[in-house]
Amino acid sequence: MGKRIKVIIADDNRNLCQMLQNYFQDQEDINIVGVAYNGLEAWEHIQTKEPDLIILDAVMPNMDGLCVLERINTLTTLTRPKIIMLTAFGQESLMNQAMMLGVDYFILKPFDLDILNKRISSLMQDMPSSIPTQFSSATPIVTATGNGVNLNVDVTTMMHQIGIPAHVKGYQYIREAILMAVEDVSLLGAVTKELYPGIAKKYNTAPSRVERGIRHAIELAWERGQTETLKRIFGYSMNIERQKPTNSEFIALLADKFRVMGMVS
Repeated sequence: MGKRIKVIIADDNRNLCQMLQNYFQDQEDINIVGVAYNGLEAWEHIQTKEPDLIILDAVMPNMDGLCVLERINTLTTLTRPKIIMLTAFGQESLMNQAMMLGVDYFILKPFDLDILNKRISSLMQDMPSSIPTQFSSATPIVTATGNGVNLNVDVTTMMHQIGIPAHVKGYQYIREAILMAVEDVSLLGAVTKELYPGIAKKYNTAPSRVERGIRHAIELAWERGQTETLKRIFGYSMNIERQKPTNSEFIALLADKFRVMGMVS
């Protein structure tokens, strides 16, 4: 076994932090060296623990994720850690700012822990022993689409497993949304401004109809779908028996699954 990846978790949701700790304690290549519940604690851990990677929430008390990133960028003595930022939706400007500050990848809440684990492995596998601290303003969000033909088949198969009827309009809209989001993750930060209008243009309809169609398809899946399949896909991030995902959550989680499949295939 190679060197264990030193990870700091920074999120004000204590339940989420505990869940992440419980999950990663079973991963031989991950070592959680610090847990912070606000930005100031995160900053202290970063300076003293010298992590390889930080799981950083965008919104925290005392100092938000962007402020933490700005401080990291001032460091000259530490090796640059990889940054995975946890973020909610409707935060397009925040995502753009974070990209300029050097975030390596976004994980959109709610998320699958297995996906997060694979993302960490993907980011760290090519990490050299020494990396300059200075972030590049052009640091991209990591994306990989894999084989386009296989992706189309995989998305279709997944939707059938979830239980979305192929005859409803929302089926095509969701399928298109997933494919678009796999290709360009930034669309998930602009669902109403770019993603829905893009789908609407292709299908010669209105963005509002796209939104309603997707919502209707998700509702049908929750009413008629296989509970065990839904738990397997969404169970880490929500209690599927008590809540349905929003359109954005649904698209983001599935798109992230397929993006990882492309990276590890």
